[in-house]
Amino acid sequence: MIDEDLAFYALKIAGGLGASYAEARIHVNRELAIMMRNGRIIGSGIDYRRGIGVRVIVNGALGFSATNKLDKESIKQAVEKAVSIAKVSSKLLKKPITFAPARLGHANYRVLPRKSFDNMSLDEKINYLETLWKNAGEAVEKAKLPAFFTSYHENVEEKFIVNSDGGEVYSVIPRIGLFYNLVVMDPGKGSVQRWEQLGSSGGLEWLDEWRLHETLPRDIRVYEKILYEAVEPPRDKVDVVVGSEIVGLIVHESCGHPSEADRILGREAAQAGMSFIKPGMIGERIGSVHVTVIDDPTIPGGYGFYLYDDETVPARPKYLYYKGLINEHLHNRWTASIYGVESNGSARAMDYRSEPIIRMSNTYFKPGTYSLEELIEDIHRGVYMKTYMEWNIDDERWSQRYIGLEAYLIENGEIKGLVRNPVLELTTKSFYSSIDAVGKDLKFYAGTCGKGEPAQGVPVWFGGPSVRIRNIRLGVAPK
Repeated sequence: MIDEDLAFYALKIAGGLGASYAEARIHVNRELAIMMRNGRIIGSGIDYRRGIGVRVIVNGALGFSATNKLDKESIKQAVEKAVSIAKVSSKLLKKPITFAPARLGHANYRVLPRKSFDNMSLDEKINYLETLWKNAGEAVEKAKLPAFFTSYHENVEEKFIVNSDGGEVYSVIPRIGLFYNLVVMDPGKGSVQRWEQLGSSGGLEWLDEWRLHETLPRDIRVYEKILYEAVEPPRDKVDVVVGSEIVGLIVHESCGHPSEADRILGREAAQAGMSFIKPGMIGERIGSVHVTVIDDPTIPGGYGFYLYDDETVPARPKYLYYKGLINEHLHNRWTASIYGVESNGSARAMDYRSEPIIRMSNTYFKPGTYSLEELIEDIHRGVYMKTYMEWNIDDERWSQRYIGLEAYLIENGEIKGLVRNPVLELTTKSFYSSIDAVGKDLKFYAGTCGKGEPAQGVPVWFGGPSVRIRNIRLGVAPK
């Protein structure tokens, strides 16, 4: 149970010490994790993080401090430390920090799971992972499954945030996650590696939704076929249908990250990287008219779901790219002040020890009207890259490379046999500019997005439909 009076006490102390702005966030994370390798438990535990984070603006500088001791004396010391940091920093600033005016929330909300975490015992959760290992092992016929790692994760995040500008928000969001990493191999044919993370806000009902005990063995049989049956992809220029999993990753990396206003302004340059987007590029064309990318924290069930950010600004969908144009950035109140706009509610903190910084939530490519069959039917010769095995992208989020895992040859509008290790290597603009048709098969994928110093990992969804790109030369990765 959160003692909200302690947050108000922190504001009172900060005001008395001369803060022109103060914010207090009591933040609680209750977590359970179970990890298993090849059917045996290698780790499990319960993590309980509870404390208060305090931010202040003094003399035009920002100071942040935190403590896990929720008594008045400890909170007073944390506030004094934040104020002291701000005062020292103010002597080095060329321009004072200001927060843009915002319509702040005064709200109380929670996500109600349809099936509580308590509906399964610890033994049943362990048995769930053991059964995954059993089903996975039975799926291979000729190849071997030498490595199979799985983890189960549940988290309940409870927060009370109050600030001196009038914002006051209490929230409770439970989240569930599954992760697996596997290798299918044959000494004479090489190996295939696959990892996947699933996650949503809610409860155990998502285990029924994911049906991993059914889908994973089916996927493993495909990976085995890749070893024995897949051929090299075409070497000439072809049309490519990019599956929703790859599209989701691309929009996260080459739209979401470069649209973070703090990254655009250079704050992340020595930490998470830079951005090809520069101040003043709103309205510039980045892709075809078929390209719209949205970041929306309010999607029910989203792993990155929230209704108010950690500055108490109401969440809303952000149209980062709109019909091929750079349209909007992700803002907190500081960057909004620099740009002369309102914050769009993108400030998040991992836990009480973390400063709220600009983060993505549920970022996706807006679906179109084409079925997968329609995307493929007029392709004379091409490739359908459904999933990926590995990827990389440069610091500015411009040049990127994706190695396909499950991928198929397309001939005369029909899916043919498997192709192995096709490589899609292109720039951000060339990808978005090459899209001429967008599917309606929107699907979301979970991730833990890293950013900041000290590093913060927050839950996100990234997603999209399948899209078609024209006249692409694919590479091929070694087996």
